[in-house]
Amino acid sequence: MNMTGLRTFSDAFLAIILTVMVLELKVPHGVTLDALAPLLPVFLSYDLSFLYLGIYWTNHHYLLHAGGPIRGAVLWANLHLLFWLSLFPFVTGWMGQNHFAMLPTVFYGTVLFVAAVAYLLLQRAIILAQGEGSIVKAAVGSDRKGKLSLALYLAGIGATFLRPWLGQLLFAAGAGLWLVPDRRLERSLQRARAD
Repeated sequence: MNMTGLRTFSDAFLAIILTVMVLELKVPHGVTLDALAPLLPVFLSYDLSFLYLGIYWTNHHYLLHAGGPIRGAVLWANLHLLFWLSLFPFVTGWMGQNHFAMLPTVFYGTVLFVAAVAYLLLQRAIILAQGEGSIVKAAVGSDRKGKLSLALYLAGIGATFLRPWLGQLLFAAGAGLWLVPDRRLERSLQRARAD
C-alpha cells in the first residue's frame, strides 16, 4: 500500500464514522419548535463531534500527503488513530442523550485526549519513516499547538468533575485551536516541491 491508498482508506473510514454519527440523530415526533428542544443537547454534541472529525480529516489528509514511505509502524499508528476516532459516535451519543452529564462528558474528553495522542504517534511514525530531512518534522517543529490541545483536553476532563459545562467549554476551545487547518504542513509541502 502506498500513501495514496492509505489516504483513501482513511478517508472512507472517516466517512463511515460521520455516517454512523448522523444516523444517531433521531427525528422529533412533533411538528413544533418545542419538539426540537429535547434534542438540543444531542444536536450540540453532534455539532462539536462533526467539527472535531472535520478537523482530524483535514489535518490527517495533509499529514498523509506529506508522508513518506509506508512502514508497518505508520500503518499501525494510523489504525490506532482511526480506532479512537471510531468511538466518536458512541461518546457523542452518550453525552448528548444524557444532556452533558458528568460521566459521559468525561468519557468524551478522554476520547478527545487519546485521539490527540494517537495523532501525535502517527506524526512520530511518519517522521521516523521519512528519516533525516523529514517534511513533517520540519513542519511540526515543537508542536506547541498539539501540546496545548492535549493540555486543554486534560483540563477539560478535570473541569468536568467540577462543572460539566466548563469541561465542554474547554473541549470547544480545543476545537477552536484547529478550525484553520494546520498550515505548517501545507507550507512545508510547498517548500519541498519548490526544491
